[in-house]
Amino acid sequence: MMRRSLAGRLLLWLLPSLAAAIALPLLLHAWLQDSRLAFLLSALVTLPLLMLAVRRALKPMNALFRALSGSVNSYRDGEYNFSIHWRGSDELAELVRAHGELGDVLREQRQNLVQRELLLDTMVQNTPVAMLLVAPGGDGVRRVVFANLAARKLLHGGWKLEGQDFEALLGKAPVEMREALQRGGDSLFAVGQEDSEGDEQVYHLARRHFRLNGRRHELLLLRLLTSELRRQEVMTWKKVIRVISHELNNSLAPIASLAHSGSELVRRGRHERLEEVFSTIEDRARHLEGFIRGYARFAKLPQPQLQTVQWDHYLAGLQRQIAFTLEPCEPGLSSRIDPAQLEQALLNLLKNAHEASGDADMQQPHQVSVRLSRLPEWLRLEVMDRGSGMNESVLQNALVPFYSTKRNGTGLGLALTREIVEAHGGRLSLHNREGGGLCVAIQLPDSPA
Repeated sequence: MMRRSLAGRLLLWLLPSLAAAIALPLLLHAWLQDSRLAFLLSALVTLPLLMLAVRRALKPMNALFRALSGSVNSYRDGEYNFSIHWRGSDELAELVRAHGELGDVLREQRQNLVQRELLLDTMVQNTPVAMLLVAPGGDGVRRVVFANLAARKLLHGGWKLEGQDFEALLGKAPVEMREALQRGGDSLFAVGQEDSEGDEQVYHLARRHFRLNGRRHELLLLRLLTSELRRQEVMTWKKVIRVISHELNNSLAPIASLAHSGSELVRRGRHERLEEVFSTIEDRARHLEGFIRGYARFAKLPQPQLQTVQWDHYLAGLQRQIAFTLEPCEPGLSSRIDPAQLEQALLNLLKNAHEASGDADMQQPHQVSVRLSRLPEWLRLEVMDRGSGMNESVLQNALVPFYSTKRNGTGLGLALTREIVEAHGGRLSLHNREGGGLCVAIQLPDSPA
C-alpha cells in the first residue's frame, strides 16, 4: 500500500475550501464591482466552510487520540487485552502500530512476571524457613504484611497471619523466641520443648530492613537448625573419637609391648636394659598425659578476664620468654585483653613460627618477627616466619580442630588460638608471605585505655 502523509491528507480536506476562498472573491468582485464588499462576503462564506472542513478532517484523529489516552490508562491499571485500528498508511498508522507493539511487549512481560511471581510464591510457601514481613500500619501498630506456611505453623498454629498485631503474636511466642526478636540483629536461640524430655530446638534468626512503597519494612527469617547441628555434632564426635583412638593406640601399643619385654628381661635376669624400657614407657605415658591435657584445656577454656595492657610492655615481656623481632610500631597502643590467655595463644604461634623456620632452640629472633599496627576500629597483630609456608589444602584446614600435619601434633594449637582470639571479639587468619613464609594475623577490637 502506498504511504500517504498526514500533511497530504489534511491538504485534500482543505483543498476545496482553499479553492472557494480564491474563486469566490473574484466572482463577487466581478458581480458587485466592490472589492471590499466582495472580500467581506467571501470571508463570511469561506470561513465556516473552512472550519467545517478542519473539523471533519480532525474528527477521526480526535477519536484516535481519545482511544490512545484510554489505552494508556488501561496500561496503568494492568489491562492489555485490547487493540486500536487506524485506516490509512500515514504517520498516525505508524503510531498506532508502535502502540500495539508496545501493548504486546507489556502483555508478554506481565505474563512472565505473573509466572515468576507464582514460582516465587510456591518456593516461599514451601521453604522450611519461616518468613515474616512486618510493617507499621496506619494506626502505628506493627502488623504482619506477609507470612509463609512455615511462619503460620510456628507462630499461629497454621492460621493466617496477615494483618495480625506483631507485638500480640510475640506475647504468645516462647520466651526465648520473644527475647531474640526483641533484641534486634541476627542471633541463635534455643527453645525448650515442654512435651519432650529436656530436648531443645535451635533456631537462627536473620532480620533485614528495607523501604517498600515509602514505608519501612522488616523481614524476619527463622530457620530451624536442630537437625543440622545434631548432624554436625555427631560428625565432630566421630572425628574426636577417631583422633583419640588413634593417639591412644599409638601410645598404649608400645607401652604394652615394652611392659611385656620388661617382664621377659626380669624373668631372664637381664636387668641392665630395664632402665631403658622404663624410660621409654614413661615418655609415652607423659606424651599421652599431655595429649589428654590439651583436649581438656581446649574444652574448658574460661571466659577472658579483660584487663587494659600496654602493648609495648606486654610484647617486651613476651620477648623474654621466646625470641622474635618486634617491628617498629605506634607508641602507646593499648587494648583490653586477658593477658594470660593471649600470651598462651601468642606463645603457641611463635613456637610454630620457630619450628617452621627450622630454629629448634627458638633463640634466633631474625627468623621470626611480630608487627603491631592500628586499623580503623581494629588492632592487627601479625606473627611472621620465613619457613616454607602452607599449600592451599593445609591453609583451608589449618584452623579446623584435630587437623595437624605434624607427626606428633594434636591439631589443637591453632584451634585453641582461634578460640581465644574469637572470645576476645577478634578474628584469626593465615596467609603465605611473598618471598616465602607464613603470616598469622590476629585482629582485636580497638579499645584504647
